[in-house]
Amino acid sequence: MNHDRIHAREPQQDPERWTSGRIDSIREEDGHCVVTVRPEDGDQRVELTVTFAVRDLFVERLPIDGDQSPVGERIWYRERGG
Repeated sequence: MNHDRIHAREPQQDPERWTSGRIDSIREEDGHCVVTVRPEDGDQRVELTVTFAVRDLFVERLPIDGDQSPVGERIWYRERGG
């Protein structure tokens, strides 16, 4: 399976290739993590599929305490093939 890419901080390399958005939800589906994001430049939600390791990494880097929800936090992403 091809996975999407997510960063908790603005990427330094090729920033024009990334889209920023806010997390709407995070859920488990078919052994993967699905992150639903609302892009900042529109209202059409995007579903991103990543591994649990990637989820743990980007959530850990968000500016939240360990017990806070990542919903509403800003991330940068590229859909597979992007």
